[in-house]
Amino acid sequence: MRKIVIMMSTLCVMFVSTASAQAQEWTPEQQVELFGYCEKPALIKQLKISEAIADRIGQIHHWARLTKIKIEANASDTFATAGEVEEEVVKKYKALSLSGDQVKALVERRKKSLSEPCEVITLVVNRNYDTIARPQLQLQFRNKFRRTLMDKLEVNGKQADMLIEAEVWKQKEALEIAKIPETDFERIRKTVGLYKELERKYGFIGITEQQKEGAKSIFKQAE
Repeated sequence: MRKIVIMMSTLCVMFVSTASAQAQEWTPEQQVELFGYCEKPALIKQLKISEAIADRIGQIHHWARLTKIKIEANASDTFATAGEVEEEVVKKYKALSLSGDQVKALVERRKKSLSEPCEVITLVVNRNYDTIARPQLQLQFRNKFRRTLMDKLEVNGKQADMLIEAEVWKQKEALEIAKIPETDFERIRKTVGLYKELERKYGFIGITEQQKEGAKSIFKQAE
């Protein structure tokens, strides 16, 4: 299933597409890749677990997907229903020597991760910027956001300009990535790469995490 949320106003038309809603369309191998993009970092942060344990959890989820495929094809000799598979998933969690609270949190996260979108693979595209050249778009953003960035985030003029440059770059890159069909997994890889590069650009500006998040919030006005 593909999910496209379309928001329209008199000034802009924005498209938000997320591959999380399409998870059942991807191959098991691609879903392993998705786990690395979305769930793995979240699990490490929330549960305070090692990367190795997070990878083991990913392997458990991969096993569950393959087993459910066998059930659907009436080819499983061990499990008859998806519910039985989920019960076995919990047993496998416990075998990792996790605490009761960690297992409980994992079960809750698994329920949510099967339906909730993942920000790092969610592409936000403003089609109005497609016909505006980058220098003109940068000037437009400078006029609209420079003073707000300086006042609300307490950054200097150079930092505000660098934030604007990064945002304009993101907007234009998103338009290029949007040309890739949603059924092509490369679109997800490119989207992940976009956000990684954006974070790298933020790193050169010399701002705090709070200021970075504040800038993102301000720029959302443009979306």
